[in-house]
Amino acid sequence: MKSFLTHLDCTGCDATHSADQLIRLCPDCDKVLYARYDLDSARRETDRDALADRRSDMWRYFEAMPVLDEANIVSLGEGMTPILEAPHLAEAIGATNLVIKDEGQNPTGTFKSRGLSAAVSKAKELGAEGVTIPTAGNAGGALAAYAARAGMDAHVFMPQDALDANKKEVTHAGGTLHLVDGLIGEAGQQSRELAAELGMFDLSTLQEPYRAEGKKTMGYEIAEQCGWTFPDAIIYPTGGGTGVVGIWKAIEELETLGWIDGKRPRFFCVQAEGCQPIVRAFEQGTDHAEPWANAHTVAHGMRVPSAIADYLILNVLRESGGGAIAVSDDDLLDHMRLIARTEGIVVGPEGGATAAAARRLIASGALSSSDHILLLNTGSGLKTPELM
Repeated sequence: MKSFLTHLDCTGCDATHSADQLIRLCPDCDKVLYARYDLDSARRETDRDALADRRSDMWRYFEAMPVLDEANIVSLGEGMTPILEAPHLAEAIGATNLVIKDEGQNPTGTFKSRGLSAAVSKAKELGAEGVTIPTAGNAGGALAAYAARAGMDAHVFMPQDALDANKKEVTHAGGTLHLVDGLIGEAGQQSRELAAELGMFDLSTLQEPYRAEGKKTMGYEIAEQCGWTFPDAIIYPTGGGTGVVGIWKAIEELETLGWIDGKRPRFFCVQAEGCQPIVRAFEQGTDHAEPWANAHTVAHGMRVPSAIADYLILNVLRESGGGAIAVSDDDLLDHMRLIARTEGIVVGPEGGATAAAARRLIASGALSSSDHILLLNTGSGLKTPELM
């Protein structure tokens, strides 16, 4: 297999940068960098039908992945999670064509496996000796696992009140855990400071180019699993938003490759009422989401007061004709239980939020009951036993 990686593009000032260096944000404007590929050449040299004989993880899409040498792939078998029909849940919330992509079946129990597999692989290829990360919980456990797999040191910065399971996951895999007084913003500052001090590479959400490349493979998989089409709508639980912009990037790449045609899905972000900066910005019609004060929710993956990619997330929502909605903690917990009791799928609180959002979007008329709706469950409920 051959990667067609060519360079990095800035999503803010359109500057281009080499992909042969450890780099985080655009040095010219501090905006998010995207990995870019020679997709026209990939289209000529690759047939999507060849995927049938490929490995059954996210690295099957190697042409559009950032690692140049397959020997540098750090994998635990992440990706190709199932899309499950959910007819009983559909009936309960007023839908008729509802499916769930269950990212809880990834190696570390959440979709974070994808981003950290890609980021650690590229960091290894570019010579990083160690990595750091700020996290609400699940990304830290995933980093510790993939760093162990790669033989790299990992330092994880996590709020003091993060879940015990996440803390234990880090130390169990040999990562160094730093508990922070504050939320993920404070964790990010300390992560970057230690990375600079020790000569490590910081993997903060969308503050380096490659975690998004792992997350975008959800988009490739949805297309492949749905017969090279997309559902009418995708409902996504949103904190830092890497998955939202990653899947949208995948859709653009798939169109260039000629692997899909037809309409794009509508994207709906769901956030918790106690932390909804993207919802507020969407409703106010702004391109920037001001930080959310006193952020609080039991869904720690959505407790992100400020997202560096806010402008990219909001653009996806508007360009796709989608929207943003907030749900209460009680509501997302009720739907977390409802999914388990109707379909036997043990989702995390973020997954519960997607079902709560779907019910409200259908009731309001924003979505039709007949729409083909995909709920993106980002993690297993087994990671949060205290909420079950």
